[in-house]
This record gives sequence, structure tokens and C-alpha cells, in this order.
Amino acid sequence: MQYWLMKSEPEAFSIDDLRKAPKKTTCWDGVRNYQARNFMRQMEIGDQVLFYHSNADPSSVVGIAEVVKTAYPDHTALDPHDKHFDPKATPANPIWEMVDLRFVRRFDAPLSLDALREVAGLEKMELLRRGSRLSVQPVTPAEWEIVLGLAERTGKQGEKRK
Repeated sequence: MQYWLMKSEPEAFSIDDLRKAPKKTTCWDGVRNYQARNFMRQMEIGDQVLFYHSNADPSSVVGIAEVVKTAYPDHTALDPHDKHFDPKATPANPIWEMVDLRFVRRFDAPLSLDALREVAGLEKMELLRRGSRLSVQPVTPAEWEIVLGLAERTGKQGEKRK
């Protein structure tokens, strides 16, 4: 199993939108960066994904999704009426791909970018690298475990305050 982080602006598509989607599943379309696309091509069914709200206040890891369909052509690249249209893409050479994700869980409390920067063991995490803007990025198994542990501790602290 592999681990990933995928970014979405919550105004465009939030983790709650994923949770409300039919079968709690959606296609992850609109990726227009070759490196991010190539990461999606490496994804396998069952891979786990940290769902990250970017351009939020604060930007945060908010939950987990799971890959339920491996990479396939992104139809939005072929639709001239879609904001993700790419005139270079053709049915014979679609260029861009997408995967399907299913909602797994929302964290009790979001894990902000600033909070993650303070956690030992995450110093080399791609998300925290200065200038990192990839919307799809790998997460190491050690980073995954640290983030999940932090989510559990943060959630329990929130329960104690209630």
C-alpha cells in the first residue's frame, strides 16, 4: 500500500463534498501538472490519501480518502466547455488522467500546516517543503503514521475540552 496527499480548495471541493457524493466517491479530475499526474498513475486500489484543504484558513489536512479506481483519461480535458479543457488533449492522446477516491473519514480537528511544521519526523514531508505546490504528492509510511497519530491525539484533546 502507498500513501498520498491530495489538495483541494474547500470552496471548489471539500472533504464534506466527498462525504456527500453518491457512494461517497468521486473522480479526482482537473489535475494539470505532469508530476502530479504521474503520481496518480502510480496509485493502486486501496492506497490511502490525506485530504488537504488548500487556500483555507488555515490550510489543513482534514481527513482520509481511499483510491477506488486507478488512473484513467480525464474527460474534462476533452470538453471545450469545461474549465479544465486542454486543446492539446485528444481521445487518442488524452494527456491528463484522474483517479476515483472514496471518503474514509474526517478528522475530529483539522491539522494545520503550521501545526504540522512543528512535528518531529515530518521535516522532510513534501507538503512542508518550501515552495512545494504539487496538488498530488507521495507521503512516506512513517509520515502517514505520524499524521494519523497526531489526528488521534488532537481529536482526543478536543473531546476532553467538550
